[in-house]
Amino acid sequence: MSNSQPIRLSIGSMSCAGCVASVEKALNAVPGVDLATVNFAEHTAEVRGSVDAATLCKAVVDAGYEAAELRGQENIEDKQAAELAQYRKLLIKSFVAASVGVPLFISGLLGKMPGLLEQRPFWFIIGVLSLFVLVYSGGSFFVGAWKSMRARNANMDTLVALGTGSAWLFSMLITIKPSLVPISAQHVYFEAAVIIISLINFGSALEMRARGKTSQAIQRLIGLQAKTARVIRDGVEVDVPIEEVGLNETLRVRPGEKLPVDGVIIEGHSSIDEAMLTGEPLPVQKAVGDKVVGSTLNKSGSFIMQATNIGSNTMLAKIIDMVRSAQNSKPAIGRLVDKIAGIFVPVVLVIAVVTCLVWYLFGPEPKISYMLLTTMTVLIIACPCALGLATPISIMVGVGKAAEYGILIRNGDALQQAGKLTTVVLDKTGTVTTGRPEVTDILTTQAWQDDALLALVASVEQGSEHPLAEAIVESARSRNLQVESVSDFEAIVGHGVKATITNKIILFGNQRLMKAHDIDVQEFITSANKLAEQARTPMFVAVDGQLAGIVAVSDPVKVDSAEAIAQLHKLGLKVVMLTGDNAATANAVAAQVGVDQVIAEVLPSDKAEQVKLLQESGEIVAMVGDGINDAPALAQADVGFAMGSGTDVAIESADVTLIRGSLYSVSDSIIISRAAVRNIWQNLFGAFIYNSLGIPLAAGVLFPATGLLLNPVIAGAAMAMSSVTVVTNANRLRLLKIKHD
Repeated sequence: MSNSQPIRLSIGSMSCAGCVASVEKALNAVPGVDLATVNFAEHTAEVRGSVDAATLCKAVVDAGYEAAELRGQENIEDKQAAELAQYRKLLIKSFVAASVGVPLFISGLLGKMPGLLEQRPFWFIIGVLSLFVLVYSGGSFFVGAWKSMRARNANMDTLVALGTGSAWLFSMLITIKPSLVPISAQHVYFEAAVIIISLINFGSALEMRARGKTSQAIQRLIGLQAKTARVIRDGVEVDVPIEEVGLNETLRVRPGEKLPVDGVIIEGHSSIDEAMLTGEPLPVQKAVGDKVVGSTLNKSGSFIMQATNIGSNTMLAKIIDMVRSAQNSKPAIGRLVDKIAGIFVPVVLVIAVVTCLVWYLFGPEPKISYMLLTTMTVLIIACPCALGLATPISIMVGVGKAAEYGILIRNGDALQQAGKLTTVVLDKTGTVTTGRPEVTDILTTQAWQDDALLALVASVEQGSEHPLAEAIVESARSRNLQVESVSDFEAIVGHGVKATITNKIILFGNQRLMKAHDIDVQEFITSANKLAEQARTPMFVAVDGQLAGIVAVSDPVKVDSAEAIAQLHKLGLKVVMLTGDNAATANAVAAQVGVDQVIAEVLPSDKAEQVKLLQESGEIVAMVGDGINDAPALAQADVGFAMGSGTDVAIESADVTLIRGSLYSVSDSIIISRAAVRNIWQNLFGAFIYNSLGIPLAAGVLFPATGLLLNPVIAGAAMAMSSVTVVTNANRLRLLKIKHD
């Protein structure tokens, strides 16, 4: 089967960043898999390709881990319930281990513990009790290490199992037969083994709780979904679960209710709060024929709608999938860290062996005690959990924070790249302007009247979906003008249109179109230039080779465009306006909003080339357009931003979709990107510093000069808290507030 939607798996038994590489390797090796990415922060995997979930789960299990498919809201709630149960289980395991280890540790510090030779039965009982703790509280580490070894991998479980297992085994051996080692080395480490297990479980519980907060953006989006719908079947209104709503069904929506699905109003009118979609606080008036979006809130008025998108095809469902997919994706820095983490554990094992040999060959007496102590400490402190969490946890929070502002980031690379931008290229129509133009002027030759010329042009444009064409047709309708049928219609890209009406050949477009057909426009050049200087777009009309007049259309500038562009300037960005409109109109709009450069009269096919030229000059370029006409330029740009109401095409065509349709969303995206990337580097710095300093200290590098060694219990606490620190730092992004001047 070919999957248009990715398969999502819940992955169990992953304990560190090294596990990510192992699981990804296993999934990518399955025939039919195009790409598999594993999110250590969320313990999930996303797989694209022609493959079934059962095969993928088997591959993960064969690699030594657990897997189950995630499907739908019910599955997600099950996962959350399982995580809560696991959190409580970890706390209990930590408490059980601490109840044994802490009294032993404190008694040892106070010198109250009996000697090994004097009270061997006592220490034997402690050893058995410690074994119980290792089995109950630390059993998952030993099972995970065994599975990992069978799959020829090494992970955090390997390090913890080797460290605590060797400590217990050594302690038990000398308890049974102390003569195996010199008197100076006759020291047991039962308390160290169980306290380390306690600390690691406690740290994992805190990490799991903190990780749960990173998914709140998804949980809030899911919570927006309506649970029931009021359908009209055979003239009777019935409340049914949202899953039972069919395509094209008729539904009633009453005041105060959430819209169940996407659709179109067929009876009545209302004001609808679309804040969950656009972030705009003011309700939007809707009437018959208007499209409405599921999960928005009906403020006043009752209306009847027809369902056009249901289930996974609704706007909210697509937004949830997009946010979730972006949270699972990895930027370039994340992929690099995963590669490092994949070889980190084997390297640590080598370091542990070298440490063991060095202390055995060159260390002071008691060599065996020092050897065991340092080797165990190296194994415990070196766990790369913090390293594996550093990138994905920040990506998850950053993408979720962007979603709160109506910004849908498609992948981690876009989030990382947005913070590096130097130039923002803006399309004019629908981006800087409202995209809802109006006819402002009609100039005619003596042979034509205003209404006749407008009716002729409206006839030509009646089948077009271009905003300017819609404005002309709407103007003709408002004057009750009759439009005629058209034949031989031809759209000439970047020039205009050509058509035949009652044997008359009509040309309607810009000056280039007139020039290409040898139409003399000298009579209206001055008027056209004046209109353009007033930010109006003049379009020439010719009938049977003779100029008939000009129809001018104005597209008002959005109320916040100038302020939003000023915000981009404050962020240190150069702003360029790229448009197919004539230079005079483009410059007039540019003067209103304050862009740095205008590139006008550009054919749609050449917009991507203009973006490429900016890139070749050393700029890192964002392209902001409507996601349809500007698709080549959006693809060429380092980051493509699709403006608008989040249509299907817009969501699929760009790296970032700005649902609000405000240029402020561009600056918001960049601010969030910079904050997220800064957070990633903070996490990575902390993780690398922790391991870079911790491993040498654990190996005893300071011992020759100071006589000090790192206590394995302290190493266990440091390892546990390093992951908690990274997750806590990432969650600071949730507090980010963006203010507009």
